[in-house]
Amino acid sequence: MLNNNNNIPLKSKVPSFLDPWLMGHSSEKAAVLFAADDQQEIHQSPTQPYSSRLDQNALLSGTAPTIAGNRISTSSDERLTFELVGSPQAPMLDDGGPLRASPQRKRKSSLGFLDVPRRFDESPVRMRMEDQVGNDWIADGTGRRVVYSDFTTIDWIYDFAKERQRVRRLNAVRGWKGRYLRIFDASQAWLLVGAVGLLMGLLAASIDIATSWLSDIRDGYCTEAFYLNRKFCCRHVGEYKDCDEWITWGRAMAYTSIGQWMSQYFMFILFGCLFAGGCAYLVRSFAPYAASSGIPEVKTILGGFVIRGFLGGWTLLIKTLGLILSVGSGLSVGKEGPYVHLACCLGNILPRMFDKYANNEANMREILSAASSAGISVAFGAPIGGVLFSLEEVSYYFPYRTMWRSFFGAMIAAITLQLMNPFRTGKLVLFQVTYNRNWHGFEMFLFVLLGLLGGLYGAYFIRMNLKVAIFRRSSWLRLFPISEVVVISLITSIICFNTRFLRVSTVDLLANLFRECEEVDFDFHGLCTKGQGGVTAGFLIVTAVVKASLTAVTFGVRVPAGILIPSMAVGACTGRVVGMAAQFMQELHPTWWIFASCPPDGAQCVTPGTYAMVGAAAFLSGVTRMTVSLAVIMFEFTGALTYILPVMVTIMVAKFVGDAFGAGGIYDALVRLNSYPYLDPREEYDGNKHDTAAGIMTRVQDIEVITASGHTVDSLDELLKTTDYKGFPVVSGFPELNLVGYAGRAELQYALDRARYQHDIRGFTPCHFECDGPDDNAGAVDVRVDMRVWIDQTPVLVTPHYPIELVLELFAKLGLRYVVVAIDNRLVGLITKKDLLRHVVSSNHPDEVVRGNGQLDVGSSPSAVLNRDSGDSRH
Repeated sequence: MLNNNNNIPLKSKVPSFLDPWLMGHSSEKAAVLFAADDQQEIHQSPTQPYSSRLDQNALLSGTAPTIAGNRISTSSDERLTFELVGSPQAPMLDDGGPLRASPQRKRKSSLGFLDVPRRFDESPVRMRMEDQVGNDWIADGTGRRVVYSDFTTIDWIYDFAKERQRVRRLNAVRGWKGRYLRIFDASQAWLLVGAVGLLMGLLAASIDIATSWLSDIRDGYCTEAFYLNRKFCCRHVGEYKDCDEWITWGRAMAYTSIGQWMSQYFMFILFGCLFAGGCAYLVRSFAPYAASSGIPEVKTILGGFVIRGFLGGWTLLIKTLGLILSVGSGLSVGKEGPYVHLACCLGNILPRMFDKYANNEANMREILSAASSAGISVAFGAPIGGVLFSLEEVSYYFPYRTMWRSFFGAMIAAITLQLMNPFRTGKLVLFQVTYNRNWHGFEMFLFVLLGLLGGLYGAYFIRMNLKVAIFRRSSWLRLFPISEVVVISLITSIICFNTRFLRVSTVDLLANLFRECEEVDFDFHGLCTKGQGGVTAGFLIVTAVVKASLTAVTFGVRVPAGILIPSMAVGACTGRVVGMAAQFMQELHPTWWIFASCPPDGAQCVTPGTYAMVGAAAFLSGVTRMTVSLAVIMFEFTGALTYILPVMVTIMVAKFVGDAFGAGGIYDALVRLNSYPYLDPREEYDGNKHDTAAGIMTRVQDIEVITASGHTVDSLDELLKTTDYKGFPVVSGFPELNLVGYAGRAELQYALDRARYQHDIRGFTPCHFECDGPDDNAGAVDVRVDMRVWIDQTPVLVTPHYPIELVLELFAKLGLRYVVVAIDNRLVGLITKKDLLRHVVSSNHPDEVVRGNGQLDVGSSPSAVLNRDSGDSRH
């Protein structure tokens, strides 16, 4: 008989209404297992009556699937805190350590799972209220979850149900304490997004200052103060003009003109290779996730995928340092895309102080969506555009409240950057411009032409970049990532030093291409020199071609790198050439009827700088397929409301042309390349409209199922050891195959680990999954492991004839990991997220193949094998 310290039989301490449930069990062997729910503990003193939070009616009716949190053995050295993991974050033990799947200390009590905690010494009214709050999961039927492991998909439905339960518990608190808790709860999101915006503004200002100095140190140094860049060193003579305080490396190291040129060339290449190599070393050695822009991964994470460490503090630090080095080295990359990754790192680190977000992955993703808008806000000085970018490009779940929080965070980020004023010009970004002239009707044809060129360039660039990425992964280059970066930096430095428009930073190039000639007091390499338009246009074309080629090769190496600014630079060069050609024709033939709307007094009619701005928007839209957010971004950093219509038309043309050669931008292509289990909610099924769920499901004959009764601890453990399936349908038995629920692999493993640690649990101890439980009068076995709490009792069901389009809608809109195919509750098959992704990719992108090693081959057979574990696949 299991006794306490006072030798009182256990059954005598159980409330009387539990007698029917214990009927048929020997008091000698009966062991009732109790566990604290929602990270709460209840410790029972030896003199207190045995208490639980069982819902009496639910228990007597056989529908209460879980148990409560009380201890059986009452000695102080045997105090037990057994917490069921019901959130994405590990609960804490008494000593403050995280709860692991394998316990760290021996438990002497046998435990099982019956119901949520409930104190019977409370009033009936209080009891009923807490029953309604605490037993929400019974109505939802979602069961419990363990901590999400790496490369798994979160359960959106469970997290939403858990949040509803938390809110109801919060609303149940009365009086001033309840009001205070609710106010504090509502303010947490605003505090977090405000803090993210503030820190992102400070971080962006620091990066801007550091990258500007590193870019200039390749050319020379300031004798007044070594830490000053060229602009601040020569601030008294004007931008891009020489001053005595700025000493080039050629002047410092040689005296002859040839010697100075060679010394300057050598130092330019040396610093570029050192910065790039140092960046690649940091990324490879300390934070591999810091490479590239991070937007495809952020997009996948916001879609519900878990990538541990990608948004961690170490990644934040290394990506910040690496971004400064990669941009300062002169590589053809931008820092604007990685700003989104950095902001999301802040949005992942700061919420850990609040349980509301630390213990709920769905809530966390709302903060990450708001954080991404702050990244674009400081990248382009466009807070509204940042909100729309988050909505259009990266967010998966974007409720109305997230829009307001995103707006607030983006505003705080922009204000902070404005106050920091890193360029000392009052501008949020260096390439901010304003235009005073209006556009004319004949120019709309040229804007449409730029949109056409932007769409073609986007389609070409995506294919070229993917082919380079596939070659990089399949060749010896993958073994030498640091050497590859150094070689690319060497080639880039050799080419850029001898190309006048490429020698400056990409941001400086954009700033000068956007400007009107009347606004500058220095002619940037002949852009505004009369009579040299042909030579300048030739150099701009060469610059665009070289920049596009270098970007296609560089984007994807193991350094922090963005694609936004380089794409804009290619478009700005092209647009400036078109604008210069239009200006030349108008000045050569001012009387042509097409130029009738120009001023008759000979004033300037065409502004080439506006064509550069429109071209930048067109080429960026072609690469990323951004539309509304891009139009707002271009409007915000130019302030030219009169040019919003040409920008909109150009963007739409670029997107239509780009989509004609392949739907989706560069980020969508990289998601497919890396085999991330991301299902775009905007995705439409382009395959056979008559396809049904039966065509993509795994049939029941090929599925490993679990019967609701008849299993033991050893048999379930053997099942987990001999299979690699991520989940198992639970059925009543054979041959009925009536569906009981769905059990995840991680939950089964955790439950078995905990059960094995109890001294009354043996390998032959039965396990059961039925909601009604086994017949208590039928058998002589009194100790059993109740697994009901760990199964999803209400999985989404479809029939075999359910159309694929609707299956896609279910997965995309509800964030499902699996769908059970059944007829009259009889199991027929199973569809996982990867099953659906495999079919959708092969139907919608027949020219792409995702190989088993994660490489996407362009132009091959229309099949796809997604190898990355999404957390819900059986493969």
